Amino acid sequence: MSTIIDPEVLDVLCPMHLTLDANGIICHVGPTTQKLRPDTQFSGMRFMDAFEVMRPRGIETMAQLWEARHLKLHLELVGTPPARLKGVLVPDGQGAGIVNLSFGISILDGVRDYALTNADFAATDLAIEMLYLVEAKSAAMEASRMLNQRLQGAKIVAEEQAYTDTLTGLKNRRALDQLLEQLLAANAAFAVMHIDLDYFKVVNDSLGHAAGDHVLQVVARAMIEETRGTDTVARVGGDEFTVILPNVSDIDVLERVGRRIIDRIEVPIPFNDALCEISASIGTVWIQASNTATRETVMEDADIALYASKNEGRARQTMYTPELRTSANSSAPPKGRNGKLY
Repeated sequence: MSTIIDPEVLDVLCPMHLTLDANGIICHVGPTTQKLRPDTQFSGMRFMDAFEVMRPRGIETMAQLWEARHLKLHLELVGTPPARLKGVLVPDGQGAGIVNLSFGISILDGVRDYALTNADFAATDLAIEMLYLVEAKSAAMEASRMLNQRLQGAKIVAEEQAYTDTLTGLKNRRALDQLLEQLLAANAAFAVMHIDLDYFKVVNDSLGHAAGDHVLQVVARAMIEETRGTDTVARVGGDEFTVILPNVSDIDVLERVGRRIIDRIEVPIPFNDALCEISASIGTVWIQASNTATRETVMEDADIALYASKNEGRARQTMYTPELRTSANSSAPPKGRNGKLY
């Protein structure tokens, strides 16, 4: 009884194969083997011209290859891209043979280099399971990456919200404190303007909190527009604002910025059929490099300077000096809401 296997059967059972006659001439190649070199006509080629036997070493003739039947062969397919394969030569009982091939552990490289799919392997090939695992891993990694992106985005949003005043969109006291600590730790030169709105309570009491909220939002925009992009404007209380100005080397700059903010805020703010008239008092501290100040002393000095502006008639800016602290201590003004000195 003949033992020759129909090539169509081999194409299904082991699509990555080829058959040889007794002289080592390739008679038939499986569909996956052909995909490795789609422009190569394998039929009629000598096996030793199409493949180099890497192991067992020393196999250079078909006679030596036949002697190595049933052994695992390490082969390299001639041409590009590189294709290192595993194979086994099995006689067919009629003087010819079948070489069954596989990628072995380089299956992933093979799939990548030759765009192979599960249809290029036998249904029972373990490569199919590996491909499914790789696809599942890739899908899981992509899902994990997208989840991490969403989590990172949510973290950024949460952190931004934690450092943002919800009414005005400005930074809040937490952000202000953190920035002050960073500037002091870096021994940087910077200035702090502590700003309080004059007559804001009158607006709230006469026109209601909606009018007050509108005024705060308008004031916030004005402060942003009258300061540099590198400056930080924060709302630190009901009608209290603080501006941090890094890299200040000239006190004249502070005086000009303060004057612009005061002039801008004195412009009446329309709300419904009314005009909200307020002004701003400012206390400013200029911190030089190599200063031993702390966040608490900086804000206390700014608050003392702000009290001096209030005491001098409001709608003005006062630069902090040590003499102001002596004066404030001697007059001992009563503290208002939030511990303010006025």
